[in-house]
Amino acid sequence: MSMSQVVNTYPLSNYSFGTKEPKLEKDTSVADRLARMKTNYMKEGMRTSVDAILLVQEHNHPHILLLQIGNTFCKLPGGRLKPGENEVEGLKRKLTSKLGGNSAGLVPDWKVGECVATWWRPNFETMMYPYCPPHITKPKECKRLYIVHLSEKEYFAVPKNLKLLAVPLFELYDNVQRYGPVISTIPQQLSRFHFNMISS
Repeated sequence: MSMSQVVNTYPLSNYSFGTKEPKLEKDTSVADRLARMKTNYMKEGMRTSVDAILLVQEHNHPHILLLQIGNTFCKLPGGRLKPGENEVEGLKRKLTSKLGGNSAGLVPDWKVGECVATWWRPNFETMMYPYCPPHITKPKECKRLYIVHLSEKEYFAVPKNLKLLAVPLFELYDNVQRYGPVISTIPQQLSRFHFNMISS
C-alpha cells in the first residue's frame, strides 16, 4: 500500500491579515474578459495560468483560502503567466502580487508543491474541462492548480476591494452552482492527501 502524501494544515488563527491598495480587475464583465483573452491569444498564443490551493484548518477540518470579488464571485489566488515564464516562479510572483505585504519581510515563504489538476479552455467561452477535447487542436487556455504549503505563521495583505475567505472542503464539494467546476472539484483532487491537523 502506498503512503498518501502529507499536507500540514495550521489553524486559521495562526495567520494574520492586513490590507493593501485595491487590485482592480482588468475586466468589468465576462464578455470583456473573453474579448481580452482573444486579443492576447492573437498576440501570444495559448494562455497559461496557475492557481494556488492554500490550506488552513478550522474545527479540525481543511479550509481553502479563496479571494472574493464583490458579493458572489470567488477565485483561487493566482493568474496568468508571462510568455515562457516558469510555472512555479510565476505562481510565487502572482501570490506575492495578490497577498504579499508591501515590504520583502512581509512576503510569505511560498512553498509550491505538486500540481493537482489541469483544466483546459477549448474556446473563448467560460467553460473549462479537466481534459482537452480530442477535436480541439488549439486550446485557448491551460490552467494548473498547485498545492502551496503554508508555514505555521504568515501575514497576508489583502487588497482592499477583495475579501479573503476560508471555505471548508464540505462547502466546496459538488457546489458547482456557487463555485464553478474548477473550485468545486478540489475536494476530490485533495482526497489522495493526508491532512495533518496541527493545533498549535
